[in-house]
Amino acid sequence: MNITPDHVIFTTWGPFSLNLTIVITWATMAGLVFCSWLVTRKLRTGTTISRWQSVLEVIVGFVRNQIRDTGIKNPDRFLPLIGTLFVFIAVCNTLSAVPWYIPPTSSLSTTTALALCVFLAVPLYGIRAIGLRAYLRNYLRPTPLMLPFNIMGEISRTLALAVRLFGNIMSANMIGAVLLLVIPLFFPVLMQLLGLLTGLIQAYIFSILAIVYIAAGMEHQD
Repeated sequence: MNITPDHVIFTTWGPFSLNLTIVITWATMAGLVFCSWLVTRKLRTGTTISRWQSVLEVIVGFVRNQIRDTGIKNPDRFLPLIGTLFVFIAVCNTLSAVPWYIPPTSSLSTTTALALCVFLAVPLYGIRAIGLRAYLRNYLRPTPLMLPFNIMGEISRTLALAVRLFGNIMSANMIGAVLLLVIPLFFPVLMQLLGLLTGLIQAYIFSILAIVYIAAGMEHQD
């Protein structure tokens, strides 16, 4: 029983190895790109639109509203990053209901990579919004003695993002697999539905925390 796809290694080149996590991640990304191309190739602005365009507009509107609710006045600047994080995590967690599909979000390497994207986005957006000097000065608030603690806080919340998503998805897969062995009938199906709901909630939490961290990095304190 493989809880994480990191243990399945196909080939190795020196210090690098191709494991199931990489294969599933890139396959999922390719599927998302293909579906995006199918949906967006015939976009319409009239009253008659396709069903998939309606779904896309609902997702975009939902993500935009969540970004705006955090206090950001121009959510479209952050929509590509936050929307991509939300859709990728939500799709990976939802596809866990497909037999033999192990979500890459159950791998600590994948969740760490997603958390590092947020970690890098915070200073990039912050420096662009308030300037390098003002952004670095925030690490000295309220006193220069807080510099090491503020840096530790940046690192710890990045670790928390990665471990929270990994722990929830991995544990859900483990519980589902154990129940499938012990009670192989209706109860595992209910647990699988609960796992899908948990996966969507985790995608929402990850995206919201990402935009909250970015918004905090853009604050300018006089």
